[in-house]
Amino acid sequence: MPFDSASPTLSLPRWRSLSADEGDCHLSLVLEGSPLVRVRLQRGETLQVQLEEHARDRVQQALWAVCYWLFARDPGCQRLTWQLHQPPQEALNSGLLIATQVKGQYLCERSLFWQLPQPWLGQPLAGVYPQQMQISDGKRHPRRAPKPRGEVYRRFDARLGAWVSLRTLEIDQDLERFNRWQNNPRVLNFWQEGGSLEQHREYLNKLEADPHSLTLIGCFDDQPFAYFEAYWAKEDRIAPFYAVDDYDRGIHMLVGEELHRGPHKVASWLSALVHYLFLDDPRTQRVVAEPRADNGKMIGYMHDQCFHCEKEFDFPHKRAALMILGRERFFEGCKLL
Repeated sequence: MPFDSASPTLSLPRWRSLSADEGDCHLSLVLEGSPLVRVRLQRGETLQVQLEEHARDRVQQALWAVCYWLFARDPGCQRLTWQLHQPPQEALNSGLLIATQVKGQYLCERSLFWQLPQPWLGQPLAGVYPQQMQISDGKRHPRRAPKPRGEVYRRFDARLGAWVSLRTLEIDQDLERFNRWQNNPRVLNFWQEGGSLEQHREYLNKLEADPHSLTLIGCFDDQPFAYFEAYWAKEDRIAPFYAVDDYDRGIHMLVGEELHRGPHKVASWLSALVHYLFLDDPRTQRVVAEPRADNGKMIGYMHDQCFHCEKEFDFPHKRAALMILGRERFFEGCKLL
């Protein structure tokens, strides 16, 4: 378990502090210094949770906080069974809780909890962007929503004790950093995109104008360490090589800062990146990638995060491995904390 009784504090998204008094049979949570909720716990085949008291008019927040605490404390916990006197309508409507055939009994499933878009996303979803098919460069695909700006995702990673976040790349702010990363010999070996500042400005301007691509900067505790490109696979060069769906997303990944290399860091940022893409549009059923087939280290990291290698294939510039992770597999085997 990532926590023990000596560290009864867990950071929440959007810089909030959640602390607890927890025993075998009880849990009390305090949010930003104010009592939020008290529940009774009974451990069995599933963890039984009985609501005893909560802050007035904050029942949804109280239910969410208890689920978050218990799932984050124990990555092996897959389901909570709640006992409630009143039907939690908001929680039922959102998918936080599921009604059962037993009166007053409700379930919270780990695989559903992590699909709730808030508070992980930087901007609340106003609804699914409407679908209208169009043709560009001879490819038929849905019209894409306008690109976001600023921070798009934030989560406290309990394994690292650090914030992992994603923000959109800003060319004037990030150009020198991007240039330095791309000219790193280790990165250059796989990306082959070394060049001058002006060449990289042109590269990023082209991506900024492309509706199918989104450029992102990955941060740990708000310090940039990586560059990611997320793209809609239907319009991408990868599309002819597999049975692509309209809302598949693809990723290109680059860790620029040596301090943030290693499997424990990859587990954090790769799960965050995939989590963001699945939350960004609930119609996205797969995330794909095409690393070089000889990049065994990266392929191994992706296997650790539940990707599978569908096949190897030839791009004009490289032999690639087609790596795929399905939505159901990601959330059912959810390694988020």
